[in-house]
Amino acid sequence: MSNVPQDAPPRCPACGRAYASVSAHRDSLMVNLFDNERYQRVCFEPTSQDGDPCVYFYHHTHEQAEPSEGTETATTG
Repeated sequence: MSNVPQDAPPRCPACGRAYASVSAHRDSLMVNLFDNERYQRVCFEPTSQDGDPCVYFYHHTHEQAEPSEGTETATTG
C-alpha cells in the first residue's frame, strides 16, 4: 500500500533536486526501471511512519532529472 506522506521535504533528500511527486510504501513493492514517458528517475529514502519502516519514493520528471552544467548526480551515496 502506498500513500502521499505529509512530512515530505520540499526537495529530494537523495539528490537535492525538485520532484514531481512522492509516495510512501510500507508493504512489499516492485520497481520497474524500464523507460518511462513520465518519469526519468525515482530516488528512494528509507524512513518510518508511526514507528513502522517504510520507503519514500521521489519521482523526478525527465526535465527535473536532466543534468545541469557542471553538476549531475544521477546516483548519490
